[in-house]
Amino acid sequence: MNTSSDSWQQQGTFWLLDLDAPRPSGVAARVPATFTRVVEAAAARMLADAMRLPAEHVRARFAAGARCYVGAVDGVWASYGWVSFHEEQIGEISLRIRLKPGEAYIWDCATAPAYRRLRLYTALLAHIVAELRAEGFTRIWIGADSDNLPSQYGIATVGFQPVADLLINSASPARQLQLRGRPGAPTQIVSDVRQMLHGGDLIL
Repeated sequence: MNTSSDSWQQQGTFWLLDLDAPRPSGVAARVPATFTRVVEAAAARMLADAMRLPAEHVRARFAAGARCYVGAVDGVWASYGWVSFHEEQIGEISLRIRLKPGEAYIWDCATAPAYRRLRLYTALLAHIVAELRAEGFTRIWIGADSDNLPSQYGIATVGFQPVADLLINSASPARQLQLRGRPGAPTQIVSDVRQMLHGGDLIL
């Protein structure tokens, strides 16, 4: 196994929002927008079209207990984000997150190209956070790719804190993964991230 530091490349970062923390102020889109939770029966086809996914894939997400929230501008769905509460696949890597009671995981968020740079993503996250806080959730997790700086900015603006980086061994055909706590991140929080990750060739 090649453990040279040069072979390990940062893939992404896990961020955590403790819902007991103070709420940030001034989180709003730069255009008038409406944020709502999608009702599956009424909008699965519209959502599938917006995401460019087969409708059955969208229905499967709902069937697994995931929620979807959207941001609309002038009646057009401009941004969306999914939330899971039990278990979820992380992107294209062979890892899954298993959540504890009271936790939620935000994933697969996007904004249509014509509506970017309008802070819709940030405002959508703020809406989701407010909804989950009102329901009594205690923690929200989210991940961001290392090269997705706009996403990281939006996540930080809403109040999330980076707690651990996920690295990939570029010299390993098996796509070995490694988790590293962020400097200053509480040891218990980093341990919680390790405990919720399952599957794949992960070096904890």
